[in-house]
Order: sequence, then structure tokens, then C-alpha cells
Amino acid sequence: MNARALPSAFPTRPPARRLLHLDAMKALAAQLIVLHHLAAYGPIAETVQTLWPALIAWLYEYGRMAVQVFLVVGGFLSARALAPAGRPLQGRPLELLWRRYLRLVLPFFAAVLLTLACSALVAPLLPELVPASVSAPQLLAHALLLHDVLGYEALTVGAWYVAMDLQLFALMLALLWLARACGPAARWLGPVLLLLVCAASLYLFNRDAGLDIWAPYFFGAYGLGALMHWLCLSARPGLGLSLLGLLALGALMLDFRERLLLALLTAGLLFWLQRRHEQGRAAVLLRGPLAGAVAHLGTHSYALFLVHFPICLLLNALFEHRDPEHPWAAVAAMLAAWGLSNLAALPFYRWIEAPAGRLRLGWARTQEA
Repeated sequence: MNARALPSAFPTRPPARRLLHLDAMKALAAQLIVLHHLAAYGPIAETVQTLWPALIAWLYEYGRMAVQVFLVVGGFLSARALAPAGRPLQGRPLELLWRRYLRLVLPFFAAVLLTLACSALVAPLLPELVPASVSAPQLLAHALLLHDVLGYEALTVGAWYVAMDLQLFALMLALLWLARACGPAARWLGPVLLLLVCAASLYLFNRDAGLDIWAPYFFGAYGLGALMHWLCLSARPGLGLSLLGLLALGALMLDFRERLLLALLTAGLLFWLQRRHEQGRAAVLLRGPLAGAVAHLGTHSYALFLVHFPICLLLNALFEHRDPEHPWAAVAAMLAAWGLSNLAALPFYRWIEAPAGRLRLGWARTQEA
């Protein structure tokens, strides 16, 4: 193996200015989501369950809760991008929303097409894991990230989260735009509006499962992450942290939700790690040789989230064809699917996600002209 190829394939140092604690959170959440789906779909999961029923049950029940980590981290990063250093909204709202849409939907739709191609291959063996039919309106709804809203069956796992990410970003963008329109009060009005919508989500919207295709249902976790951005900029964040803690604890007492507890704990950990980062005191695991691995896994977390299900389909079909009744063969197949998913995320990020993030269309191109 060419030693010179190692740094680019698996960097030993993170790029400058990376927030490695956020990379670590995203990486861990992405891995858990992959394991959750491997434990939830197909003959591999069913066969491994005969060997380790408690593990498969735990991954199925609790692995999906890693989405709360994505929501909290996503809220923090969106607030940091839209209102850097605590300033009012920066940029034109429609342009910002368009760029966010492109960054999300181009890799997502590529993953949908890849999933459909793999579905066609495995359909004879695993018809229960693939869509019964695919229509042009269904594809268009996915391209517009409106599949849930319009009532179409999702064509790949995690499709709901990509659509929700855009909705949440749009809602935060609207709140910060409204605050900026109020003039001099924008600096403090933005966080106040986010706090009010966050509270409404925790106490009202998030308690109605019928609203889970709309941003207000998830804005509690997303808003907690966003508010941590502003609190980390405060010289005296104690009062704000106490207020948020009481708000979340009150919501838990009103209606205990494990997902909300995880979001609260994630937000608290994020605040602590971000403050340590600002003081130059990184966590031990985020230093030295491990830092490059953490940055690598965090960078490729969205690619992994998108591309792992086609790999899961192919490995399940191969297992069903070759050795569907041997538990240890199923364990090997599950580990292979996990490892290959991480490997597949590398070219997907390099050739699809990264170019999509650099693409400039519409408003952005006009601004650069």
C-alpha cells in the first residue's frame, strides 16, 4: 500500500478550525443510525436476533434516538451559520434557503436513485424491503422534499429526516428574518423568538405524534441546540442555562419523553464541550492521532446516513441467497454491511456530497457575477 495515500484517505490531523466535539457527536449518531437500520430490516437482523435478542432489541428501540443528537447539533450549526458571533441574520433569506436545499437534496436524490437501483436487484429475493411501485409524482415529491407532506411512501430510510432538516432550517431562518426586520432589537429578539417556539414545541407540538411531518414537532431539540450557540457566546450563561434547564425539566414532568431527555443531555454536553473548545481545552479523545479519525467520521456522517441503506439491501439479499439460517454468518454479514457502508460513504462524499456543497445556482451565481 502506498503510504502517501493514507493522509487523504484517513487523515491523521483534522483541518484547522474544525469543531471536533461536533464531529464526534455526528459520527456517533450516524453509526448508531446505521446499526439501528441493520437491526430493523431484513433476514440478517432476524437471524442475528436468534443469537443476541437483547442487542437487536436495544438497537431497534434506542438506536433511532440518535436522531435527537443530529437535531441538537443541526440547530447549533444552523444558528452559528445564520447568526455568527451572535449578530443578527446574515445574508438574504431566500438565497440562504435555496443553498440549503441544494446542499441537502442533491446528495439525497442521488442516494434515492442508488437505492432504487439496488432495490431492483434485490426485489426477487426481498420484495418486502423494496417499494411495490415508483411513480413520477413520487419521485418529484422526493426531489422537493415533500414526500411525507404529500402522503407518498418514502423510497429510502431516513428520507423524513432530510425533509425535516430543510423545514427546521426554514423555520429558524424565518424567525431570525422576522427579528432582523424589527431593527435594533434583532440581536436579542432572535434568540427570544427561538426560545418561544422551542417552548411551544416542548409543551405542545412534540406531544402530538400526528404532527411529526412538520418542523414544530422537532423544534424543541433543534431549538435547544440553536440556543446553546448564543449561550456559548455569553460571558455569564448561568441564567440562560438555568432557564432552559427548567423549561425542559418542566416539559419532562408534564409528559416524560426519552427522546426529549436525550436532547436535553446532548444540549448540555454540547455547551460544555463548546466552552472547553473556546478555552483551548479539548477533550482527551479529540487530541492527537484520534482527532483526524473523528474529523473524518464527522465529515462523512451525512454521506453515511444517505448511502448505508443500499448497502444494507445488497448484503441482506446476498445473505438470503447464500446462508439465511446460520447466526454467525448473519453476524459476519451485519459487520460487513456496517464496514462497507462506511467505505461507500467515502466516494459518495467525494464525488456527490462535496461537489453539491460547492455548487452555485440561481441567487448565488447572480451574486458572484
